[in-house]
Amino acid sequence: MNLHPFVKAVASLQFENAFNPYADRCDVYDRYDAPQRRARALSAVVEQAMQTCVDAVWIGRDLGYRGGRRTGLALTDDVHVERHAQRWNVRAERQTKGEVVAERTAAVIWGMLDQIDAAVFLWNVFPLHPHDAGSPFTNRQHNARERRAGEEMLGLLLELLKPRRVVAVGKDAFSAASRVAGQYPVTLVRHPSYGGQRQFEKQVGDLYQLRSRTGSLALSATTAQSEHSALDCA
Repeated sequence: MNLHPFVKAVASLQFENAFNPYADRCDVYDRYDAPQRRARALSAVVEQAMQTCVDAVWIGRDLGYRGGRRTGLALTDDVHVERHAQRWNVRAERQTKGEVVAERTAAVIWGMLDQIDAAVFLWNVFPLHPHDAGSPFTNRQHNARERRAGEEMLGLLLELLKPRRVVAVGKDAFSAASRVAGQYPVTLVRHPSYGGQRQFEKQVGDLYQLRSRTGSLALSATTAQSEHSALDCA
């Protein structure tokens, strides 16, 4: 399997009570070759992003059991996995069996991304799914050791993609991104969960100069991306 070295590095990460979707297979929901296919999909996205003028890397905290654990794509659930791939002109499909599982955070994230033409790469501080001991279908916050490994991967990713900026979704992501982003400016937006959806949508709308959702969804991000391409990606 010909994977980008960055994806190989992520696939090699192992922590107790953490599911690595690029190396581990869930006996309950995964298809037989799901880890390999998730790794190939992420590798294809990384390769495409490296050839693109990336406007921003949006960073969440961890993969969730209803989202990235299943898809291997940050901030993306079963519902949006093909849409994620299409944004990068690559192929990816659901690697789980049974009913399609939706995640609320992913729905809000993609509700905004669907209005944005600029190249946005999605990632997490800790690129695996941390869960409670003995309960694989739960979410827990990554610990300090996991954070250090995640920050190392994040630093490598930023050097590969050289984005115009970093958008941290939530305070935990902002703290980590601020430590490793270096030359890349970091903007904090509210996490859409726990009552934060409206504030998140407003902040992202302001960031990308989107009009109110009650009016026409005219978008100036395409213009902004073109200007950025001409200035920084020549």
